[in-house]
Amino acid sequence: MEHFESWKDLLNPEFYIKMGGFWLILFIIFAETGLFVGFFLPGDSLLFVSGIYAVEIVKESLGGTGNDLLDTTLLASCISLAAIIGNEVGYYFGVKTGPALYKRPDTMLFKKKYLYQAHDFFEKHGSMAVIMARFLPVVRTFTPIVAGIVKMDKKRFLLDNIIGAVLWSFSLVFAGHYLDKVFKDQFGIDLKSHLEWIIIILVLVTTLPVLIKFVFGGPKEEPKGPQA
Repeated sequence: MEHFESWKDLLNPEFYIKMGGFWLILFIIFAETGLFVGFFLPGDSLLFVSGIYAVEIVKESLGGTGNDLLDTTLLASCISLAAIIGNEVGYYFGVKTGPALYKRPDTMLFKKKYLYQAHDFFEKHGSMAVIMARFLPVVRTFTPIVAGIVKMDKKRFLLDNIIGAVLWSFSLVFAGHYLDKVFKDQFGIDLKSHLEWIIIILVLVTTLPVLIKFVFGGPKEEPKGPQA
């Protein structure tokens, strides 16, 4: 059992895997969109590192299947389901209470600027935003809420939600699992020994588009949100 030592642990996906394994991973993926306060939790890096540990995670929690491919597929499928449910909760939260969020004061866990960014992203990319947002930290937390606020068709949202969740979870989980094998077999490198660098690279790659937009996008007028 992993023990909490510092706030840095909250940004380390390996900490969550060792502390809670399968069920904690699913909860974090759900919370990132379903509870809309999970934007600070590791998302992309958690999936990638979970792929590296896929066989161990499934074996410890569910007994395992005895097959690497099936274990990895089972983990990715369960993560997809957690992500889909999280987005659906976020969507219905937006439908019911979303407009009031624009009047809510900022707190440590809630910043209106993130809601504005998700709104702009959704307005620009429309239906594809639900799929694309899965690969963008912070934006993916608030996009389903914005979809609910603007009353996106619930059947269309569900379809895009499923597509985005499956693409996101399977691509990152399988990338982690099989890149670890490739590096071991071809170069004798164990990715588990270099997780710090992997996490840094993933964070840079996934946040770079958001940073570029923030730095070079210029000032923008904040959306006013729907009228009560």
